[in-house]
Amino acid sequence: MKIKMISSVAGVDFALSPGDETDRFGDAEAIRMIEAGFAIPVAGQEMERTVVDHVAERRGRKGKSNVVSGNGDDTAGH
Repeated sequence: MKIKMISSVAGVDFALSPGDETDRFGDAEAIRMIEAGFAIPVAGQEMERTVVDHVAERRGRKGKSNVVSGNGDDTAGH
């Protein structure tokens, strides 16, 4: 799979700069580079993508449930 680099990557026997196009990686490695944000697929090539459904984030209320003292004022034991 031919990819276009958007980040610099270097190895033992190669160095790629942003804008370089290469097919030196196998399909699995090229897909990993794309998913990691180091490269984009070269236009005109089909690429199968995995779609992940994101679950809505749920945040519970944490912290003190009652910050008012039992005396009926804001002194909280002072």
